[in-house]
Amino acid sequence: MSQTAEQHGNPSEDNQLATRVDAGDEGYNKALKSRHVNMIAIGGAIGTGLFLGAGGRLAEAGPSLAVAYAVCGVFAFLVVRALGELVLHRPSSGAFVSYAREFLGEKGAFVAGWMYFLNWATTGIADITAVATYTHYWSMFSSIPQWVIALIALAAVLTVNLISVRIFGELEFWFAIVKVGALVIFMGIGVFLLISNGSVGDHTPGLDQITGNGGFFPTGLFPMLLVVQGVVFAYASVELVGVTAGETEEPEKIMPKAINSIMWRIGIFYVGSVLLLAMLLPWSAYSSNESPFVTVLSSIGVPAAGAVMNLVVLTAAMSSLNSGLYSTGRILRSMAATGSAPRFTGVMSKTQVPYGGILLTTGFCVIGVALNFIVPAEAFEIVLNFAAIGILTTWGMIMLCHMRFVEKARDGLATRPEFRLPGAPYTQIATLGFLVSVLVLMAMDDGPGRVTVMSIPVIVIALVVGWYCSRKYINRRIVDVERMHVDPDSGRFE
Repeated sequence: MSQTAEQHGNPSEDNQLATRVDAGDEGYNKALKSRHVNMIAIGGAIGTGLFLGAGGRLAEAGPSLAVAYAVCGVFAFLVVRALGELVLHRPSSGAFVSYAREFLGEKGAFVAGWMYFLNWATTGIADITAVATYTHYWSMFSSIPQWVIALIALAAVLTVNLISVRIFGELEFWFAIVKVGALVIFMGIGVFLLISNGSVGDHTPGLDQITGNGGFFPTGLFPMLLVVQGVVFAYASVELVGVTAGETEEPEKIMPKAINSIMWRIGIFYVGSVLLLAMLLPWSAYSSNESPFVTVLSSIGVPAAGAVMNLVVLTAAMSSLNSGLYSTGRILRSMAATGSAPRFTGVMSKTQVPYGGILLTTGFCVIGVALNFIVPAEAFEIVLNFAAIGILTTWGMIMLCHMRFVEKARDGLATRPEFRLPGAPYTQIATLGFLVSVLVLMAMDDGPGRVTVMSIPVIVIALVVGWYCSRKYINRRIVDVERMHVDPDSGRFE
């Protein structure tokens, strides 16, 4: 499709192309408000990777974890800033899949969409596994099988997503409030302990906890590099803010503010929290078996610290599952518009919810329920690293789309908005290089990361087979796309 625009070299025909690739955006309700989008942007940048995963990474890399969070945070911001420029070029609920179709062709859209689906399908399995695990923290739930709790969590979030986008926005708004509120309270307590010279267990908070315990790189540079792959997963879903554009009124006003705020949120909540943790206790006091925030709060005798933080982590997992069902529903509907996804994923309910795609993702999450029944102890690790491959691919496709968009703008076939990715093309190249380096680091890992990298050929074969199986339907839809419309009653493409 992008070849057509290039052949004609006509801006008006390029606009027709934008309309054509935007077929999957018809019929949505512009129900998300500024407060929803802003809190979704916050929620996308804060999750279990910080609340739970930071403990194990501190134990591996020490205070240098703050450097890893800062570096990965910069590249995460560049990715979402590039997506923001594409959003202002043409808001779309199909987000980067729609832009991949416009700038990279149908093959690009096919790869972008199904790799994003792989990301969220596997992340959804990890989320419901996490919810079941965290719920078992309370003794009243310990007798309930893990798979039952996972199924209940999935059913609850599915119900919310099927009602309306406004309900999704409200739920995500309050999920973000809980996460941000917990971090702000903890950081307030931590700063007070630093200022008042209070004690944390047998330790006195301060910079001495860093300098007196091996410095900033107590285990060397290499362990810090190895934790980068986990840090990237912690930033997964920052791109969700771009998916909301198709259901937001005045995205040109809301999106720049929401996207720009991600940078300082990363700086305060991730880098700031890790530095604070490193100054409150020696890095060796943390472990992967406990949230680092619980470690600190328990050391100063805060009652029920474990139960409170467990509730916060549980909220973060539910928030991630909620976001996954929301975003894949919209992405799959965009793909269904041109035949890249099953036709039923293009169906929309009377409340303007693309329930076909949501149900498909839920179906794969049910596999997670089965994993929780068969191998409850290994379910989380089995799927987590496959999600990382999906994230790296998604971020890479966003940057490739942006590179192609900038090239078209230079040729006079598109107009860049005032809200732009700074430093292009150098920031584009640097980000792509960073993503490749993360893949290399995964291959160097002796654990699940290497196994995941070795599975890439299997994923590539699956994509190739899927493309050739879908090609005849895609070609048919492209030929008929000028006659395509959406039935107002069923939301189905016809």
